[in-house]
Amino acid sequence: MSAALKWKKPMANATGQAALRASLLAAALLLSASGQAANASYGEHGMALFGGKEGLYLSHLPMFHAPHDYQVVLQVHVANPKVDMALRRRLEGKPALWTIAPEKFELDRLSPQAAQPLKRFKADLVLGHFEQKGVTQHHAATLVVDRVLMYRQLSAEPHDSATATYTQIGQSRRRFLVKQIDSRPDFDHIVAYRAKADAPVTAISVAKDALKETDAATLARALHTVPSDILGTVYFYTDDLR
Repeated sequence: MSAALKWKKPMANATGQAALRASLLAAALLLSASGQAANASYGEHGMALFGGKEGLYLSHLPMFHAPHDYQVVLQVHVANPKVDMALRRRLEGKPALWTIAPEKFELDRLSPQAAQPLKRFKADLVLGHFEQKGVTQHHAATLVVDRVLMYRQLSAEPHDSATATYTQIGQSRRRFLVKQIDSRPDFDHIVAYRAKADAPVTAISVAKDALKETDAATLARALHTVPSDILGTVYFYTDDLR
């Protein structure tokens, strides 16, 4: 009987240890899930994709509520060199809307002060708007974050600005203007343009006409160039910024 008891005791311990391990795993998963839920910036952060041979850029499609209440612009590259090169060639042509549908992550990990900065993530690369019948060109591509060019939290308070300020993105002849969202309501606007060889890369400000898209002539005057150098709008949207 004692021998039988000796055999039963280890079996009971093994069962208890297995139950303990399962309990600890469940607790860890619960803690992880609650940590994600507690982070107000966790979600699926769709972004506009633009650029060309000189570089690839992403602009978060913001709203005035969490988890999307940040304006973020990134310089990135695709981890797969063939996809990266092919994408740059396609974007080099006439401006067209591309977006990404990424895996979920905490947007505040893109802050320059983030304790655990987000270095890479997977996303579908979509020709058109990923929520408006866009067509996926590359599934689950790995995007590598090279630089954070803009990271601004938006204020949800109603506010009117008489001017629209555009940040210049890119250092080469082919550049982009990204409007700083500083009003509520406001509009999200990305424009491609051809810069002169010695053109400064400083931000420009123009008069703002409510929620109307800034026209090429107005942007050209602020850039001291001609309207034909404004290559076209990459992205313009107002509905999410009411």
